[in-house]
Amino acid sequence: MTKNQVWRLALLFAIAVPCTAQPPRKLIVVSVDGLDWRYLRDRDALHLRIPNMRRLLHDGSYASGVIGVWPTITWPSHTSLITGVRPDQHGIEGNRRPQSEGGDYYWNVHLLQSPTLWKLAHDQGRTTASITWPVTVGATIDYNLPEYFHRRQGGSMDLESIASQATPGLVAEIAKAYPSFPQAWAFQQAWVDDRTRTLAALFLLRDKKPDLLLIHLVDLDAEEHEQGPYTENADAVVERTDELIGDLLKALPPGYVFALVSDHGFERVDKIANPRVLLAQNHLPDSVESFGGILTTSNENVAQFLRTKPEGIGTEIPKSEIEQYAPNLSSTIAAFQPADHVLFGSAAQGAYFTPPAEKGNHGFWPARHDYRSVFCLDGPGIPPGELGEIQMLTIASRLAAVLSLHF
Repeated sequence: MTKNQVWRLALLFAIAVPCTAQPPRKLIVVSVDGLDWRYLRDRDALHLRIPNMRRLLHDGSYASGVIGVWPTITWPSHTSLITGVRPDQHGIEGNRRPQSEGGDYYWNVHLLQSPTLWKLAHDQGRTTASITWPVTVGATIDYNLPEYFHRRQGGSMDLESIASQATPGLVAEIAKAYPSFPQAWAFQQAWVDDRTRTLAALFLLRDKKPDLLLIHLVDLDAEEHEQGPYTENADAVVERTDELIGDLLKALPPGYVFALVSDHGFERVDKIANPRVLLAQNHLPDSVESFGGILTTSNENVAQFLRTKPEGIGTEIPKSEIEQYAPNLSSTIAAFQPADHVLFGSAAQGAYFTPPAEKGNHGFWPARHDYRSVFCLDGPGIPPGELGEIQMLTIASRLAAVLSLHF
């Protein structure tokens, strides 16, 4: 049979046998707060028992590190993950609002200034669900347990507060399916932690099967702040998180794509450097602004001094990076990163170096060396392989494409 005959037969077969439309894919997005890419990249060196994350890397499509947004903290980053724009564009520029606006958390969806993945899905008639995802109070999400708390212990948030803003009846439905969900184990009140967040997700996957399910797991971030990243306790939480991911993968109905993401990297912090004290000691003007992970100045003499790299001061951030990640800071003369395992403080008096309040932290410059978050997709229609290093701002469109949606 000639090649032309083969093509002719194939064409006749295609015409005679109508194509069966494939059902649209669904998507579950699991964000592990503070899951630095190094946990996955260096999994063997860290001796991590994470079979489920290993499987996702082996079978799925993954980035070899994600360059985040500025600031690299939880609420702005989570919002960029589902909007595809910078914090200065979507309006969530910190975990808390400025003191001029009261200083409370960015709880409510009315503070958003850009379209979100869940809103896009909702407007296209797809069902949506969310479990303690930031900035979802009042959102048009079909099954919503928003991130909202009056009390907090580490990564645990009081259930009473969440229930007050949740989809009516949802907490009672989950509790009926999983009686331990509202159980008050300690402190004489019920808490939502990663275990109960996973129970809520299992319920939604089994009983509601939403087209889009967003889950924010928080316990690792809390442990890294307390003990530092890559420590015995933090590694144990990573392994426990892997077990919860395994529970979700086992319960995943057909047709779901599984996305594993994180919001920022994490660094060990040994000491706080107070640049204003350093400037005073060197008889220079107090003309710096500290953002924890970066330091800016609008004074040329101060910039020249900081370029000599006194102890605690790291590399200068290129102007091109400032314009790319934080154009609202582009009017400054210069910006600097802290040295390794140092965070900038704002004290104007006292010692230059002071002990840190926490052994680990984030909020560092997005392009800082070896400071990356995570992105992995696995499921129907997802080709396996490494994507290389990617920008966080590309993730929203990648997730939207799974649902055949377009920003």
